[in-house]
Amino acid sequence: MLGWFRAMMPKEERFFPLFEKHSRELVAGAIAMRAVLDGGDQVAHHCREIAAREAAADEVTREVMLAVRRSFITPFDRGDIKDLIQSMDDAIDQMNQAGRTIMLFEVREFDPLMREMGDIIIKAAELTAEAVPLLRKLGPHAGRLGTLAEAVTRLEGRSDELHEEGLRQLYRTYGSSNPMAYIIGSEVYSRLEKVVDSFEDVTDEISAILIEHV
Repeated sequence: MLGWFRAMMPKEERFFPLFEKHSRELVAGAIAMRAVLDGGDQVAHHCREIAAREAAADEVTREVMLAVRRSFITPFDRGDIKDLIQSMDDAIDQMNQAGRTIMLFEVREFDPLMREMGDIIIKAAELTAEAVPLLRKLGPHAGRLGTLAEAVTRLEGRSDELHEEGLRQLYRTYGSSNPMAYIIGSEVYSRLEKVVDSFEDVTDEISAILIEHV
């Protein structure tokens, strides 16, 4: 009876613009992350841009959490809303952590495989930004949402491969001659991999919503 009553009630629509706003911050952060990996004198500037995007995304997350508390009717289960926005926020947090690591170790040159991981981060962010608006109408968009989730999973698999190959190359180059360079490089690779992993977590949350509501 309660489920029927809830289905008949108008849904709170404020969540969807907030999800979409956050996804735009993810894309902007990803673009800045990729720019960092070009190296050179602008690394610090782009790291600050990531931090600014992370702060803006945090504000959106706070708005979503406040809306969850204040809304009588929500488009999904409250727990699903919280899990989705927190997974999205974790993605931008991981980018910021990568930037902080790069600044900490004063890294200004990056391996080609790191730059390829940066390309993957942009693609994952763009796929997420495409998926989020489709949550407004789950049924008609179920197929496309599934396709997008699969695409992000493939990107995550490629990121794992790049991470492993990058560590091998670092070891061959610095394993015995410059252990600190190996440690720093491996930390950058690890941070980049965590960024990509976090996007897969976002699509996992979207898939969970899809399964529950379609």
